[in-house]
Formats: sequence, C-alpha cells, structure tokens
Amino acid sequence: MKIPILTIGIGAGLAVIVIFLVFNFLLATPTQKYDISVDPIIVKDSMGTETHVTIKNTGMDTLTNVKVDYGGTAKPDLVPTLNPGDKISLSPPEGSDLTQVRVTADQGIDVTQPYREPASVPFIGNSGYGG
Repeated sequence: MKIPILTIGIGAGLAVIVIFLVFNFLLATPTQKYDISVDPIIVKDSMGTETHVTIKNTGMDTLTNVKVDYGGTAKPDLVPTLNPGDKISLSPPEGSDLTQVRVTADQGIDVTQPYREPASVPFIGNSGYGG
C-alpha cells in the first residue's frame, strides 16, 4: 500500500505543531508560588525620553501590596493585588531616577532591575512602543 507524500507531510506538520504546543505549555507553567517579572524600558531620541515599566505576576499565587519604587523624588506606585498571569504597564512619574526600578511585595518579592534600551524600538505616542 502506497501512502501519498502529501499525507506524510500533513502528518509530520501536525506532529511538529503538537510537540511545539506541548513544550510551550510545559515551559510557560509557573513553577514558584510567588514570582514576578519586571521590565523597565527607556528610549531616548530627538523627541525626548519615553519610559515605561511592565510588571507581570509569573507565580502561581496572588501578590499583594506590590510597590514600584522608581527612585529619585518620585512617589512609588502601589498595586493592591496582582493575580497570577496579570500584567500591568506603568509610567514612571516626574522626579524618577530612571536608572533602575525596585519592586517589592508582601510575599517576600524584592526585585531591582535597571532600565534597558531596546534596539531601535521607537515609542508611538503614549500608547506604548512599536515593534
């Protein structure tokens, strides 16, 4: 019995997709009870300086009293609760140091992350950055 090449190709393609989705799902599953991702971005160009800080709860449980300290004379932001998988984007206020951001939470989270400058990713107004 001859199996058409097209049938083999479709079967192989589906197998690759299934393997990709399984590995993606397994790798994306949180492994720690409390964990957070902090990504402060700064873009300096001829129009000025644009910044934002993205914070995501990458743990399995809710974080409470998430404090985002921008340094300098800026008042920190306080997020009362951040559920697993939730992501927020904040704009550092006037008076921020713009060198690093420190994020703490009631559950023992304490992360200090320096600002990063993405390679050629221009901001688009106040709606975020392009890319």
